[in-house]
Amino acid sequence: MTPLPRAATCKMRAVMLARHQDPIVAIATAPGRGGVGVVRVSGKGLDAIIQAVCNKPLQARQATYLSFMDEVGQPIDKGLAIHFPAPHSYTGEDVLELQAHGGPVVLQLLLARCLQVLPALRVAQPGEFTERAFLNDKIDLAQAEAIADLIDASTETAARSAARSMSGEFSKAVNALLAQLIHLRMLVEATLDFPEEDIDFLKKADAQGQLERLHATLTSVMHKAQQGSILREGIKVVIAGQPNAGKSSLLNALAGAELAIVTPVAGTTRDKVSQLIQIDGVPLHVVDTAGLREALDEVEKIGIERAWVEIQSADAVLFLHDLTQQGAIDYIAADARIQEALALKLPQKTPIIHVWNKSDAAPPPGSEGVVISAKTGYGLQALREQLLRAVGWQSAPEGVFMARERHVRALAKVDEQLGRASSQLQLPSPALDLLAEDLRQAQLHLSDITGQFTPDDLLGEIFSKFCIGK
Repeated sequence: MTPLPRAATCKMRAVMLARHQDPIVAIATAPGRGGVGVVRVSGKGLDAIIQAVCNKPLQARQATYLSFMDEVGQPIDKGLAIHFPAPHSYTGEDVLELQAHGGPVVLQLLLARCLQVLPALRVAQPGEFTERAFLNDKIDLAQAEAIADLIDASTETAARSAARSMSGEFSKAVNALLAQLIHLRMLVEATLDFPEEDIDFLKKADAQGQLERLHATLTSVMHKAQQGSILREGIKVVIAGQPNAGKSSLLNALAGAELAIVTPVAGTTRDKVSQLIQIDGVPLHVVDTAGLREALDEVEKIGIERAWVEIQSADAVLFLHDLTQQGAIDYIAADARIQEALALKLPQKTPIIHVWNKSDAAPPPGSEGVVISAKTGYGLQALREQLLRAVGWQSAPEGVFMARERHVRALAKVDEQLGRASSQLQLPSPALDLLAEDLRQAQLHLSDITGQFTPDDLLGEIFSKFCIGK
């Protein structure tokens, strides 16, 4: 059996690298005005640009303050130029960074000047600098994705977790799993390749024990990846309930701002109102919806239909009850109808948290749920904690690395394959060919995470979501 190291992907990468032989350039800083703007160039043959734009040679990896020159020798701007010769650069190629004043016109002039000097130069596609870093083995795919996640992080906890993945913590965990899995595959393949030897390699090497330890390590990595996925994707929380239950007041209380209009008039909210907040560093997309009842007019009907669309796509639903109405038979019956509709329309895994509002005006019920007062703030912390538990947030942030949904799915497939392999090993006469195939498939799914065996179309999708210049 041949293991599957990074070197085994040379043929695939040669095909991809053929599309990346021409040098590229882009403005690497965000659009708009700023104190500093950066034009980044990567590829071969950058000496011509250095001579034309900088008008002097540059020392490797040293910032040089100079004038950036146009085609007639007039200065475009003054700033810093840094040359990173290959392979000691972000992309693994020769890289030139021109740091000028952050005006859009100045940066466009620098960009145009670089394109003028080197005819083969072209403007980079979104994510192409990082894609080249991946193709040149400067980073793996999980690290590349973490770079984008760090840029997009909406909370401090998410940013720190993305930084851990970018530095390679997630990749190290995956590669440790791969090493154990490859060793186990070697044992199985040895048993298959040398049946004439009256030696049970698997029992002698404690294959079952190795598989159990591998599975235990996988479980730990899966847990951290699931928590990292929550940090990256955030949680969509929809507030649902009858009109005037206090849904808009709850949104305002959670957000700490008057985002939604609050009046005593039932049906004030006609369309969704959403806000991104954070709880213990976890981003939450909280959505306030129209009150659920028989619509009184066409506008309210549309609002209620949109409310159900939001509810059905929620990661968690806060079903808000009005404590001041708990003695009203009609109100209780309407709540029961909403409960039945939620049970029918929601996936079984979607948690529904019953929230009893207006505790400042009525006593709490005897039923389960969280008692709050959106008006006074009573119970809001308990609600926040219950919400995080309901969506599966458990880990301390220090131990979490950023992960994506595709990583979680890949690890789940590995878990499934290892489960099948374990079942085979427990048989009196295991089918070694099936066992070997289960382990091979598990390895392929793990390799997908770091990009060792990732299809070209998936790579294109991943890097196309990066910003231009990164």
